Amino acid sequence: MLIVVIMNILGIETSCDETSASILVDGVIRSNIVSSQFVHKKYGGVVPELASRAHQQLIVPVVNEALQTAGVNHHQLHGIAVTYGPGLMGALMVGLNFAKAFSYGLKIPFIGVNHMEAHIYSNFIGDPKPGYPFLCLIVSGGHTQLALMKAPFVKELLGETLDDAAGEAFDKVSKMLDLGFPGGPVIDKLASKGNPHCIEFPRSFLDGNNFNFSFSGVKTAVLYWLRDHTNSVNGHRSLDEQTRADICASFQAAVIDVLVEKTIRAARQFGVRDIAVAGGVSANSALRKQMHQHCQQENFRLFIPAFEYCTDNAAMIAMVGWMKLQQGMRSPYDLNAVPNLAFT
Repeated sequence: MLIVVIMNILGIETSCDETSASILVDGVIRSNIVSSQFVHKKYGGVVPELASRAHQQLIVPVVNEALQTAGVNHHQLHGIAVTYGPGLMGALMVGLNFAKAFSYGLKIPFIGVNHMEAHIYSNFIGDPKPGYPFLCLIVSGGHTQLALMKAPFVKELLGETLDDAAGEAFDKVSKMLDLGFPGGPVIDKLASKGNPHCIEFPRSFLDGNNFNFSFSGVKTAVLYWLRDHTNSVNGHRSLDEQTRADICASFQAAVIDVLVEKTIRAARQFGVRDIAVAGGVSANSALRKQMHQHCQQENFRLFIPAFEYCTDNAAMIAMVGWMKLQQGMRSPYDLNAVPNLAFT
């Protein structure tokens, strides 16, 4: 039951290496500012201390830009939503403490948002929206999960990765191939020029009766293939461009086959009509294409966010905050950042 109408919501996201702020007006995103931290590229991964320092420098100008772009004054805000986990402790604290102080000063409610839950509801930005119950595959650098969404904020976790997340596997294989960080976009681009059937990397479907995932095996298979077929000179692999493309295409196909197979099988088993995909890896062009083909064949409706809402962003945080405030849900000021916040 809707007990309050929320007009203007500020969303804040600082869980990892993106400082983002968004303004939502009556359920419509009016601005979504994302400032990426490129300092981590030379380290091959996110450095937590550098990430939190960058958030401290960026949070005020990013929030101001979001307000200005939306044409909303901070006194016109009715609520502030912010990520409180999972993520990097220092990074989370920057956004959370800013949101608490801002909401306290404005005397408006603040709402702590589970980052993984926000990825799911990125599919509610714009129309059409999935109908309950629906199945959601959440696939990112830190998580690979399959959830049955029964009603707003009522879910059942069907399965998750037992080791590497899909996005994590992309990053590690990218490092093996000297392609840099983050690995997902560059592997996706190279794979489009390669042969996905060139190398038969393993598909880890695990037990056919569950919906858990495992991607450490395919990652290790790439490592062994490189060991047996290439030489390493000064720490770099002796690979021509076409061979790199074929490895990327074959590895990517192995990961996507598993993601699609388990998602479609779960949709059949639980009798849902709508399937949603969310998280950074949902931007992968091959995953989008293959999921679309399978959903068309089996008459499922597929929902994938626009590219700007796939990776970490504050628009999805604002959307969840708006939805929760409509139900009268808000967070206490003693809410802490939870780096390993569970999604159950």
